[in-house]
Amino acid sequence: MSVWETIRGKRAVRVFSDEPILEADMRRILDAGRRTQSGYNSQPWAFIVVTERDKLQRLSKIGRSTGHAAGAAFVVVLLTPPPNDTYWRDMFDAGQAAAYMQLTAQELGIGSCPASVYEVELSREILGFPPEWDLKVIISFGYPDKSQYPQRPPKAGTRKTFDDVVHWEQW
Repeated sequence: MSVWETIRGKRAVRVFSDEPILEADMRRILDAGRRTQSGYNSQPWAFIVVTERDKLQRLSKIGRSTGHAAGAAFVVVLLTPPPNDTYWRDMFDAGQAAAYMQLTAQELGIGSCPASVYEVELSREILGFPPEWDLKVIISFGYPDKSQYPQRPPKAGTRKTFDDVVHWEQW
């Protein structure tokens, strides 16, 4: 699958099958995140991989949109430094790591969906990460439930047009 095909086929998957994911595939996804470019090669991230069903259930309650974590095969908790003078660069870099992981998963036939975290201290209680790390996003991964996501191309007209988004030289 080409990068373009991977991007075109990517969709948010929030309902997962019970099929387990091979550890080798999980490691490949995580390694894609680890290898992501970052400003000044700062690599401002750490990942916690969660597979335990009880923890996934608890993580499904740490944000308004984290419910899909309960049914995921695994969740990647994407930690970043707390807000500081490099905050926006760190967030941009972490977003790239999230995208690289999701595109790698897509290439492997594994669905994914990111979610914003609002209950950071509850998350810290569940996962035990130290105070020098902050949490804004988790990403759920798993094989899509085929009854919810039949094989079909993306619907035409569901994205803004190229000309609505792209401006050449100026607005």
